[in-house]
Amino acid sequence: MNKFFSFFAFLTVFLSLYGLLHYYIFRKIVNALSPAPLTQTLIIILLCLLLLSPILLQLLGERDTGLLKTVISYTGYFWMGILFLASSIYLLTDICQFILFMSSRLFSPGLIKYTPDTRTVFYSVLFIIAAINIYGWHEAREMRVERISIRTSKLPPDIKGLRVVQISDIHFSVTNDLGLAQRIASLLKDLKPDILVSSGDLIDLGMDDREEIERLFAGISATYGKFATTGNHEFYSGIKECTAFTEKAGFRMLRNEVVDAGGFIGIAAVDDPAGRSVGEIGQISEVGVLNRLSPDRLNIFLKHQPRVEKESIGRFDIQLSGHTHKGQIFPFTLIVSLFYKYMDGFFDLGNGSSLYVSRGTGTWGPPIRFLTFPEITVIEFIK
Repeated sequence: MNKFFSFFAFLTVFLSLYGLLHYYIFRKIVNALSPAPLTQTLIIILLCLLLLSPILLQLLGERDTGLLKTVISYTGYFWMGILFLASSIYLLTDICQFILFMSSRLFSPGLIKYTPDTRTVFYSVLFIIAAINIYGWHEAREMRVERISIRTSKLPPDIKGLRVVQISDIHFSVTNDLGLAQRIASLLKDLKPDILVSSGDLIDLGMDDREEIERLFAGISATYGKFATTGNHEFYSGIKECTAFTEKAGFRMLRNEVVDAGGFIGIAAVDDPAGRSVGEIGQISEVGVLNRLSPDRLNIFLKHQPRVEKESIGRFDIQLSGHTHKGQIFPFTLIVSLFYKYMDGFFDLGNGSSLYVSRGTGTWGPPIRFLTFPEITVIEFIK
């Protein structure tokens, strides 16, 4: 019952907000092009289909692996990116036009002549969106390796350094397929991790080539092991299926537990709060989990969302998180920054603890990025 109400609430909010964006863009199209009534009706039908495409994908789930799901995925998700960019650009032009209008009323009536006509604005917006999508498609495939070094006194005398490699938010799906997995696996093998971690959202709905990706990642070795935590999409996509995939890919899925790695490393992880919203898990005591770590060990804390509890600081050496994608598509970055104090990069939390937030290794929704390159992170612990 909780799952049903959670899904219904999410669906209501999603359709309301997403629907408003569609209506906003519909009005802009009508104002710019003045289409005939029949054309307007066809535009409305098309926009309704695009509005419902993410829900249709959820309903298809794993039941369809053919052309239909691929077409809906690419069309629906590309449209999601186009819609957001168009709404953002149009909102900016509306603000500029309002300022120009008020300035003409207050200061100089002649300023109003600099307001571009609606058709010019429409085609300008189309051009900008096309350019961003073409560039964003390539940026999403330009994987960057980010490196940070942290000094520690917790390494054994015979070990000079420890290399922890983090992947996050790959979202294996129709749009993030075997090709992406091959690029990531090639980089990971070259990086030769001592520990490989996934900080959540490894998998999403509708993934194709499951067995090939499992074998590919299972073939990546790490000296002291491979570990993963849950993200929100593991719960949205089905925690049992996602756990099975993660473990077949060679990772140990950690769920509110602590494990030893190599005899001198402690690795802790907590489930993502999305598990509560879908009724899969109860209340979690993060401090209770972290209290099982030994302060004498090098302690790594896997937590999908980059939120820091005050009581947890000092109980781990580094928290590895993701989730934000750094907004994935600018200017959505600005909106995400309002909700997350720690959005991307390295942060010294004090009392011996630090945080690293990954921009994400894949994409969610639109298979593009804009000013937010994907990353694999290498954390070198040195003496």
